[in-house]
Amino acid sequence: MQDAVRLKSFELFARDIGSVDVSLLHALSISVGWPHRPKDWEFLLSVGEGIVAVDGIGRVFGSAMWFPHGDDFATIGLVITTPRTQAQGNGRWLMDQVLARCAGRDLALNSTRAAYILYHSLGFATEGQVYMHQGVMPPVTAARLVLKVEIEALAPDALAEIAALDHAAFGADRMAHLKGLAETASIQVLRRGGAIVGYSMCRPFGRGHVIGPIVASSDNDAIHLTAVHLDGLGGQFVRVDTRSEGAFADFLRRNGLPAAETVTTMSKGRRILTERPGEPIVFGLAGHALG
Repeated sequence: MQDAVRLKSFELFARDIGSVDVSLLHALSISVGWPHRPKDWEFLLSVGEGIVAVDGIGRVFGSAMWFPHGDDFATIGLVITTPRTQAQGNGRWLMDQVLARCAGRDLALNSTRAAYILYHSLGFATEGQVYMHQGVMPPVTAARLVLKVEIEALAPDALAEIAALDHAAFGADRMAHLKGLAETASIQVLRRGGAIVGYSMCRPFGRGHVIGPIVASSDNDAIHLTAVHLDGLGGQFVRVDTRSEGAFADFLRRNGLPAAETVTTMSKGRRILTERPGEPIVFGLAGHALG
């Protein structure tokens, strides 16, 4: 695998993403209109691995990260190329670097429209659509059906209580990442018959807050696990990334969170979306990079 590439007037080198200042990564994401704050980059760097494309004087022209979930699966994200190198093959070179480093793992990612053709050409298969619901919350949360169960806060040091539930919904062990999220997130769990059957997290991100992961077995459970966070976010910017097109999505729209854009969930290797009626699924993503 070549650690350098010539792109017309640029010669770029692959470097470990941890070797560059976060301010340069923040500037890179701003250049393509992504909302990540320096703190968001710092969190992602703490739980993932990655590379950057730099020139001979250290300027950053691209990034790509991967996030291992156990020994045989990883999600890919933060694949960014500057507008100057986007059409010159920088994205493909970065992905070739990632695929070489993730050899032997099943992979998943959420593709923007601009990157879809590239990922398809690399053997990624389409699985579903993610709808990015976002907006400023109204002062009062929209009405929802009464739910006769308990919803309560979960302490960050009690994540083991949701490990099996999350594994069943996500399809892989991502507890290391959930522990990182829990350092800044509030966590709510839904109990039925004393057992935890759903959970949600809410944390600062970008312009405001993101609610996710949200894991539940029904739209109504997911609605209540989201509403418990929305109740305290009136007047603030909120984002929820979901594959739902049913009652859960309707609830988000009624709360002033329309679907602003979509990305496509794609996989290489085993299929990752295996929804079965009555079983827990991921209603809200932790983030496009983390799934």
